[in-house]
Amino acid sequence: MHRAWVIAAVAFVTLIGAAGFRSVPSVLIDPLHHEFGWSRATISAAVSINLLLFGLISPFAAALMDRFGMRRVVSCALVLVAAGSGFTVFMTEAWQLLLCWGFLVGVGTGSMSMAFVATVTSRWFVARRGLVSGVLTAAGATGQLVFLPLVASLAAAHGWRTPSIIVALAALAVVPLVILWLRDHPSDVGTTAYGATEVQAPATATGSSAGRAVRVLADAARTPTFWLLAGGFAICGMSTNGLVGTHFVSAAHDHGMPHTTAAGLLALIGIFDVAGTIFSGWLTDRVDARLLLAGYYTLRGLSLLILPSLFEPHVQPSMWVFVIFYGLDWIATVPPTVALCRDRFGMSGPIVFGWVFASHQVGAALAAVGAGGIRDAHGNYDLAWYLAGGLCLIAALMSASVPRQTLPSDLPSDLPSGRPRVAD
Repeated sequence: MHRAWVIAAVAFVTLIGAAGFRSVPSVLIDPLHHEFGWSRATISAAVSINLLLFGLISPFAAALMDRFGMRRVVSCALVLVAAGSGFTVFMTEAWQLLLCWGFLVGVGTGSMSMAFVATVTSRWFVARRGLVSGVLTAAGATGQLVFLPLVASLAAAHGWRTPSIIVALAALAVVPLVILWLRDHPSDVGTTAYGATEVQAPATATGSSAGRAVRVLADAARTPTFWLLAGGFAICGMSTNGLVGTHFVSAAHDHGMPHTTAAGLLALIGIFDVAGTIFSGWLTDRVDARLLLAGYYTLRGLSLLILPSLFEPHVQPSMWVFVIFYGLDWIATVPPTVALCRDRFGMSGPIVFGWVFASHQVGAALAAVGAGGIRDAHGNYDLAWYLAGGLCLIAALMSASVPRQTLPSDLPSDLPSGRPRVAD
């Protein structure tokens, strides 16, 4: 077995864990509200900070991985997650929730976000990049959802502090796996990237990692491709992590559905997402990524527009149809977006995707706090679902408008120095 598949397996486990750790606060909104009396908007603000940092840290984490290696960055990130989750059991004030679940866990999980996927696939795979991107993306989305029923059950039976402690211990348990098996480049173990014909020495990053991330952003921002991808991905974040991932359980509970049942539906979305995202990766190797994105956003928007009519105290057949359909489309947008960043921006693609993913999380953060405010103001989430559905249709138009590639890569690698060329 090629060593690249071992690296992919370690990344898969890490991404599942990171996503699971980040998803915990969405299940704890009601328990925290009842114990401390904090408003849902206040608790949602912690989720928003988490989502925002999950994206904003991503491009800097990609640059840090170029400078210090994936092993060091991911190991430190897991320790941050453990600290953020563990310290919550001692909190008594709302600002402590913002610090722990918002800042510490946000920075930690942001260092293991989708830019990590782009880095692994760019360094270790030449063939099967789309498929591997789909599998690793599915790990991130599925981990966020599959653990929700367990977290909800633990919180209901033992209180919200128990899942917080378990998350801290689980994050620490992944650290040895990363140290022992994750490697930064194929040349570190004397092999080639999967599908490559010769060993290539990695380029050495010099200078400030933050500076390089900002330079790549400055050059990419001069192209329409970047803004179309970033705008569409911001709407993607609004309509998934920010809205459905954060508020679906509370919205279903408003209609009489038990928390554990609603969390189980989210977990089922995660299961179908595995098939949908892997299939999306397979399609990305064969179909124009712009057309795939346009189709995904259109279908997602239509499904969200009908969701408010599907909530009932008990799960009806129509809700099962939504769960299956929406699950297949949940994070199917990532493989074609990664492919467009890599194809248009060359070796700087992982950092460019980090910035595109940052826009995803900005959108998610706005939706998380905005939907909480809508719920406080109107007593239901209906307006939030309708707004998200309409925005998805706009994202479909933006994706279809991405310019065709004009050169083999718009931004070739700027390592160790120099500015990338732009040809868009």
